[in-house]
Amino acid sequence: MIHYKVLFLDIDGTTIRPDDTIEESTKLAVSKVQDQGVEVFLATGRPLHEIQSIAKALNVKSFIGYNGAYGIYKGVDLFQERMMADMVANFLRISKNFDHEMVMYTNNHNAFTSLEKPTVEKFIKKFHLNKNKLFSNDVINDVLGITLMDVKGNEYLHYLNDHRIHLTQVNVEGMENCYDVIRDNVNKGFGVNCVLKHLGIGKESSIAFGDGLNDKEMLMNVGEGFAMGNAHPDLFAYAKHKTTSVTDSGIYNGLKALGLLDYTE
Repeated sequence: MIHYKVLFLDIDGTTIRPDDTIEESTKLAVSKVQDQGVEVFLATGRPLHEIQSIAKALNVKSFIGYNGAYGIYKGVDLFQERMMADMVANFLRISKNFDHEMVMYTNNHNAFTSLEKPTVEKFIKKFHLNKNKLFSNDVINDVLGITLMDVKGNEYLHYLNDHRIHLTQVNVEGMENCYDVIRDNVNKGFGVNCVLKHLGIGKESSIAFGDGLNDKEMLMNVGEGFAMGNAHPDLFAYAKHKTTSVTDSGIYNGLKALGLLDYTE
């Protein structure tokens, strides 16, 4: 039997249900694998300065945030990969031309192109973002991640002239016009590989759960990749396993299938 050593969990749609709660089965599953010595990382597109209540609820102290751009292991920084300023400036120009909104995440706040648009207010409320400011050019070199908002139809194609990135639709109900900017060389898979190298853990001893296309690289770079039952349909092709949904003990059932949890629990 493989000795599993590390578990990577996406947050939205994987760990957190649509009503922003965590299933008791998920809390139990995380606690049980931690008791077995498995290191647990929250691996998310969210900024790390906004997820502490979730981390506390699960007793997790290690993270991959900003879709793979920032890694922390037990309070110690492992890596930070900021976006190139020219990339950020290009996205700002395009978003202005098409009346889109953007949020640019630094390691301590969220810089929005507007704080008054209904879409922005809805986004802030949905993801419980508190450290919000209007974007100013003095942070253009500090951006770790970007989410686009108000992108309609095929308008997202205008951003793809930058061949260093791809876009993934935010897989959260009501956020269909929002897209995460994913760098081809800095993504959750990159973050996973950095963690595995730092901890000296082989790929075969790692597990990950996700539901969105921003989880694709993560699921491809672990030994046991699980797509949630509620995952984006295109994600299943990149996952070794499919589990039940986030509202039906998906994480618990996946870990149970690997033999990490007792079937009698």
